[in-house]
Amino acid sequence: MTMLLPPRAVVRGSSGNWALQSTLERRGLGPVAGVDEAGRGPCAGPLVIAACVLRPGDAARFEGLNDSKLMTASARERMYDLVLKRAVAHSVIVVPPADIDWLGIHVMNIEGMRRAVAQLSTHPGYVLTDGFKVPGMPAPNVAVLKGDQAAACVAAASVLAKVTRDRIMADLHNQYPQYGFNVHKGYCTPDHTAALMEHGPCAEHRWSYVNVAAAAAKHGLAAPHRVARATTAAAVVQNDAAPADAGELATREGAEQMMTRAEA
Repeated sequence: MTMLLPPRAVVRGSSGNWALQSTLERRGLGPVAGVDEAGRGPCAGPLVIAACVLRPGDAARFEGLNDSKLMTASARERMYDLVLKRAVAHSVIVVPPADIDWLGIHVMNIEGMRRAVAQLSTHPGYVLTDGFKVPGMPAPNVAVLKGDQAAACVAAASVLAKVTRDRIMADLHNQYPQYGFNVHKGYCTPDHTAALMEHGPCAEHRWSYVNVAAAAAKHGLAAPHRVARATTAAAVVQNDAAPADAGELATREGAEQMMTRAEA
């Protein structure tokens, strides 16, 4: 029996970070959505996940669009406004520290990506994710190495997530000025570590992270929300990679197993 295969797709490098999604569009697999997050590494503040569908043929309007971490703050702000104005659809999910402490950063990242895509007003035909595949996505998807640099729609999602989170951290600075959230955005910098040890953690810290737990113990403080013991690990502090057990935790079943272990 002869298997019929679709014609081979050609990704034109000259199209820059629009090449991959343009190829998918030409093959009838659009609309193409990009998904990315901001805030995996910090020990304070929320995890923010965004999904975005850009208009085909709009590349000229997005000159300078790149991984949000490689853009200046002012460039990100300008690009953020442009994405909101020009995108076909976008959505942003904010995951509070309490959820991260209960189910773990990777579980909530995966779930947030699913939710972000599900909430798009335009259902995508294909989804591009940054770095790792997401099981249970409501559309076919593929992981793209350095997706926030390689695919414009992922870069746009990274801008939405980064700017949203930076604004949240600036607001948190007004509530908790002693930590300097407006400067380090919750990452484990020397200044943040010093403030954390001096004042102890606040409600916006991730109490399952070992450095936060150590500061809490020093000040005799208890977590203001439930913290699952199974989520506590040294590896999650300032670590943007998926944990070793990501394959298990990336599933709903894995999350349920984690809750069961924590309650045991």
